[in-house]
Formats: sequence, C-alpha cells, structure tokens
Amino acid sequence: MKDNASYVSRFSRPRSAHHALGGLLAATEIFAAVVLAADVLVVLCSVVWRYFLHDPVDWAEEIARALMGMQVFLGAATTLAHAQHVGIDSFRNLFPPAWRPVLIQLCHWIVVVVALALLLSSCALFADSRGQTTPIGLPQWIYIGPVVIGSALMLLFGIASALEGPGGTVWGTLALAVVMAAAVWSWNAAMPAQAATPMMLLATGFVLSIVAGLPIAFALAFSALLYFLADPSLPMLVYSQQVLSGMDHFVLLAIPFFVLAGLLMEANGMSSRLIELLLRMFGRVRGGLNLIIITATAFFSGVSGSKLADIAAVGGIIMPAVRRTRQDPNDAAGLLAASAVMAETIPPCINMIIMGFVANISIGGLFIAGLVPAAFMALSLALVAYAFGSRIDPDSAFEKRRAMVPLIGGALVGLVMIAMIGKGVTSGIATSTEVSAFAVAYALVVGGLAFRELNAHSVLRLFVRSASMAGSILFIVAAASSVSFALTIQQIPQQLSGFMMDLGHRFGADGFVLASTLLMIAFGAILEGAPALIIFGPLLTPIALQLGVSPLHFGTVMVVAMGFGLFSPPVGLGLFATCSITSTELKDVIGPMAKYLAVLFVALLVLVFVPAFSLWLPARFGFG
Repeated sequence: MKDNASYVSRFSRPRSAHHALGGLLAATEIFAAVVLAADVLVVLCSVVWRYFLHDPVDWAEEIARALMGMQVFLGAATTLAHAQHVGIDSFRNLFPPAWRPVLIQLCHWIVVVVALALLLSSCALFADSRGQTTPIGLPQWIYIGPVVIGSALMLLFGIASALEGPGGTVWGTLALAVVMAAAVWSWNAAMPAQAATPMMLLATGFVLSIVAGLPIAFALAFSALLYFLADPSLPMLVYSQQVLSGMDHFVLLAIPFFVLAGLLMEANGMSSRLIELLLRMFGRVRGGLNLIIITATAFFSGVSGSKLADIAAVGGIIMPAVRRTRQDPNDAAGLLAASAVMAETIPPCINMIIMGFVANISIGGLFIAGLVPAAFMALSLALVAYAFGSRIDPDSAFEKRRAMVPLIGGALVGLVMIAMIGKGVTSGIATSTEVSAFAVAYALVVGGLAFRELNAHSVLRLFVRSASMAGSILFIVAAASSVSFALTIQQIPQQLSGFMMDLGHRFGADGFVLASTLLMIAFGAILEGAPALIIFGPLLTPIALQLGVSPLHFGTVMVVAMGFGLFSPPVGLGLFATCSITSTELKDVIGPMAKYLAVLFVALLVLVFVPAFSLWLPARFGFG
C-alpha cells in the first residue's frame, strides 16, 4: 500500500468527489485530534481530583475508554487515507513488474472488503446492544459507535483508493476476487468432505495477503474475517466485538499519550537541544557521533514509547549532522535501527505495555526489569561503535549553533521530563496512563513556555499526527485480537502449550526460553511487534510460569527478541521504516549493520541465560 500516493494529494483536486472526500478527511483528522485532546483532559482531571482533591471521578475511565475507541478508529481511517499503514513490500517486489499493479489493486479491494465487513458487523452489534448500559449506567453504544463510524470512513476511503487505478486493472481485479471467492464457496458446498477449513482459510489468507503487500493490520483483520465467514456457528457481530475488545482497555490509553508527548518534545525543540548539547560535549570523542545516536535513542525512548517515533526524532536531527561531517549514513542508519532494538525495554515502551497487558504481568515491574538489559545492550553497542567509529569536528555538524547557556537550559527541560516519566512509571505512584497524560501536559505547557516554538496551528498538527500514529498502532492491536480469538477457538494455544511444555521438560527452562526467543525473532520480523506479542505472549507466559521462569524475565526477553526481529533484514518492518526516515537503501544498510546485529544477538543470548540481568533491579523495588 505504500506504493500509492497519499489521499490528501488526490482528494485535494478542486472538483468532483475528490474535493468532498478531501474535506471529509480534513474534518476527520481535526475531530480525531479534538477527541485525543479531550481524552488527555479527562485523564488529567481524573488524576487531579483523585490525588489532590481526594474525590475520585467514577465516570472518567469509561469516558476515557470511549474516547480512545473513537480516536483509534478515526485515526486508523485517516492513516488509511494517507496510505501509511505499515506493510511489507519486499515480497511483492519479487513478482514480475507486470504483476505488481494487480497485487496492489487486490490489496485495495481486500481493504474494502474488511471495512465493509467491519461496518456490517458493528451495525449488527450496535443493534444488539440497544438498551444495554455500562457498569455506571452509560449507554453501551458509546463503545460501539466509534467502530461503526470508523469502519464507514475506512470503507469510503478504501473505495476511493480502489477506484483510482486504471479501469481495466480496477474492474479486472474485482472480477478476479469475486471469482476466487465464488470458487472457494462452490468447492466447500460441493465437496464438504474436502472443504477448506476455517483455520486453513485464516492461514492462507494471512500468508497471501502479507505476500501481496497488504498492511499488517488489514492482513490480520482479513484472515480473521475469512475464519468467521467459514464458521457458521459464529455470528458476524462477534467479529467486530473481538476487534473492539482488543483495544478497549484503559491501560492502552498510555500509547497515544506517550506518542503525543514524544512528538511535542520534538516539535518544541527539546529533542534538537539535547542532541546538539551531546554533540557539542562528546562529538570529538572517537566514535562520538555513534555514541550520541545510542544515547539519544535511549533518552527519547523514555518519552514517546514508540520506536518509530524515536527513530524519527533522532534520525531527523542526527542524519543531517552525519552527512555534514562526512560520516557513512548507511552505518549510522544501521546503528540507529540497532539502537531501537536496545531501547525496546526502556520505559515507557509501547510493546512492554502490550506485553504486560496481554500476559497479565505487572507493567511497572516490566518497566523496571527492562532497564538493566537496555543498559547492557547499550554498552555492548557503544563498544562496537567506539571501535569502528572516528572523530568528527562538532562545529561542522550544525548550520547554526545555539549559545551554550540557553542550550544547557533547554536540554535540562527535556531531561526533567524524561526523569519525571521514569520516576512516575517505576515508583507506582501513578499508572502508566496517568504518567503519560502528565507528560503531555508538561511538554505542552512547560516546553511551550520555555521555548515558545509552538503555536495553535502547530499544536493542532501534532495532535492530528499523534491521533493518526496511535490509531494505526492500536488498530493493529485490535485486529490481532480477532486472530487470537480464532486461534483460541481452534485450540491452537493448547496445542502450542503442549508442544512447548514438552520442549521445556526435555531441554529445561533455559531451552524453553531460547526456543521462545527464536520464535519471537521470526514472528517479530514477519509481523509488526504488537500482533506477535498479542498472539504469543498469553500462550507462552503461562508455560514459562509452570517451568519456574520469572514472568518479568520472560516478558523482557520476549520484547527484546521481538524488537530484534522487527529491525532485522530482510523483512523487518522497523528496518524498512528506518531506511525511509534516514533516506538510505536497505541493501546498503545491511552490511554496515551486521556488526551491530551480531553484538545484539550475543547480548540477547546472555539475557536469556542470565536472568539476573532482568531480575536484580525489580527485586530492589519490591517486585517478586
């Protein structure tokens, strides 16, 4: 889907339906931004009322969850309109050039089918929930309505995109899709003994859609849809119900908040000031620029929680300096991607939040457990970066230098924010969602007053961008939940549990953790991080517990392994994103990056076999 231009450019044509759809897109983006702002305000007010006025607001959590649902599905729709949902294009590029437009067009029609099915299913769920209320008496439709509205918008944007191609390809691929669907249905009707099973359709649909280049979220939703359509015992309203249940949790609200906090930090100049200060202080050290990449990624990982946001923040500032100082941009891009793996366990990592949520592990405990492993991997990367690095002239890294005293003051403002988040998520004083809301307020108010680089228009654009980014992330979580539900019905968890348990008894707890690590590396590369954790986290963690493995140790290793796969060639989505952000080519980055991946893999093996790296610090904070 990345091959296609953004709908913004197409819808901005001042005539016909494109103009109307462009206006609808703009209105949707603004409304999603307003919903995100309202959600931040609700959570902040709830915290203030509870902690300072000792008067809890009973309805705050339910309202916040309803607003999150609206923001997620609106954000997913706007991300679709901009053709920015993540997917793997490399498989599609293996096909002959003449086939690629057909595959792209088929992907558009699959998106339309998923959106239509989600709309019809959510409408049925909406009708079924009539008269039902939430625990505090609010109407149940406040949760279901966003799915209806968001899927309707996705359907509109999906149809508009599908109709943009050449007429022969558009209608030819639609006819091909109808014929394929009719063939499968006819075969199952005529040959019930040899019919394609729901599980076979789920697996086949997922593999083929990934190969065709369909975005991960829609590949998951499409494969689950095939399962629901093939199983007559499942009413279709359950499809949207499972998609909704995947992201309808208060703890996940930390994801859009941390993404917004990171973007605000970047926009108001905190990020650039901190990196410039690091360059001015340590740039002349051997490998200093490489060491700053590692350090800056670690700092910013403690704000946004999103690895892609971290890479964008660091890469957008550091890569121009790399080129001005005549360093190798391919080596820098490879180190930046490797640093993102290192930073996977630095609070408030989104994937740590998801792992804690799906596997019922203390998120605060996971945050603390990830600090020492991250420091160990950072030190390992730093040694390699120092050994292969060179000295630079920091003065040549900047087009314009800031005065030192204001630079130090500006960097300290950013460091205070990082320290505040770190203290909040590790102390247990507040939940990760509450801390993330305060981070947004700090970046917006303190950063805005300190640097005065934000105005109303730029803040609106940041809220729009955050809503879109968070919507795309959480829509993947929602879609993965529907696949997880189908796998549970098929008793795949029980079968995998039996196999992995046997493996654990045969090779011991270390063998089980190692096998789980390799599994997560493989699926972390094929899938985006969230679905890999959502599908395998709840399956493998109970087995680890039965084998005596600490859930904090196991969760930390799984997140690192997933990150290793996510940023590894040849199909890691995170590595593709890094190359896009740094304006480098994958084929040129793989070679320089190999040394960093090698040291990270060795470090990961050490983390697997030495649990003390993950457990020493949590024990000091009272996490067993």
